[in-house]
Formats: sequence, structure tokens, C-alpha cells
Amino acid sequence: MLVPVDIKKVGRPPSNENQREVILNSAAELFARKGFDGASISDLAAAISQSKAAVYHYFPNKRQLCDAIIVQALATLVPRTQEQVSQASDAREQLRLFMLCHADQFETNRFGIITMLSGFDAMPESKTKQQANRLRDEHEALLRQIIRNGIDQQVFSPMDVSMAGRAVLSMLNWMARWYRPEGRLSARQIAAQYYEIICQGFVARS
Repeated sequence: MLVPVDIKKVGRPPSNENQREVILNSAAELFARKGFDGASISDLAAAISQSKAAVYHYFPNKRQLCDAIIVQALATLVPRTQEQVSQASDAREQLRLFMLCHADQFETNRFGIITMLSGFDAMPESKTKQQANRLRDEHEALLRQIIRNGIDQQVFSPMDVSMAGRAVLSMLNWMARWYRPEGRLSARQIAAQYYEIICQGFVARS
């Protein structure tokens, strides 16, 4: 799992055991803050007090480094969300757990998720892109199945399942553009409010 690292505070060279992880963590923050084009391997090497050669030992280029962050973020998000959703059978509770877990992972691994969201479409065709596609599709398929369950259970109105799934993910993923950890609400609290909006709607009921 990617854990945000304060790149300004990394003072000593990482050990062999955690060097790859430190590179991924620090690169995720750089890409999230400066964008893929704005961040350089030189920036990363300086942030972790290592040479560029030390970075290239693990990742031959910046693109493969970014792609590794994307896959790692998805590889953490997808199974954890599946695990949470499996704890409920009621579709409303499944949707709530899906949204809360998605938000929890964003808060825990904000830089990795931001890098994933901003860099996914730029991934070149490769085995890594295939892996990322598979994980993304699993995540979206789980959400669509939850919505289908709700329709079958008659707790959700009939709707276009794919469009509804995109709407939910758009609400959650857009937090990457404006959410700040120091804000009034946590990502989980925001997701909980989103859930209430989805389930209760805007229209007052008599």
C-alpha cells in the first residue's frame, strides 16, 4: 500500500528492503503535486537523497514508474472494497460500504489515487496497462452489480446501471481535484453525505 511520504523530510538513503517503496511513495507525491510532465527523475532523486541511477535501478523510466503507482493504487483499492462490500447483502448497505471504502482508500493513499486518476488514460499499451484495466473493470463491475442488486431487491428505482455507476464514481473521484486533508470533513464523511444525497435525493418528501 502506498503511504504518503513527506518528501521534504526524507533525510537518509532508504535501505534495500524499502527502497522501491520509498521511490513509489515519493514519486506519487511528486506526480500528484507537479503532474507527470512537471516532475522529473532528478526531482525524485533529490527528494529521497539518492542518485538518479538508484532510481533507474528499480524503474527504467518515468513512465514505468508512474504506471507502477497506478497499478499499486488499484491493487490496494479493489480487493479492500470487495472485502467491505461482501459483509452486507442489502444493496443499500453494499453501496454505502463501497463508497466509504473508496473514500477511505483515497484518504489513506491520496497521492497514489490522484496519480492513478490523472495518469490512467496516458498509460501505453503493455501488460501493466492490461493489469490496470482489469483492476479498474473489476471495481466498476462491483459497483454495477450493487446497483443491479438494489433494483432486483426493489430498494433502487429502475435505472441505467452503467450511467448510475459512472455518476457514483464521478462524485467520489472528483474529490481528488478539491479535497484537502485539513478541511472540515474527512473523505469518509464526504462519501457518507454523497450516499445520503444519492439515496434521499434533493426533492423534499411530504
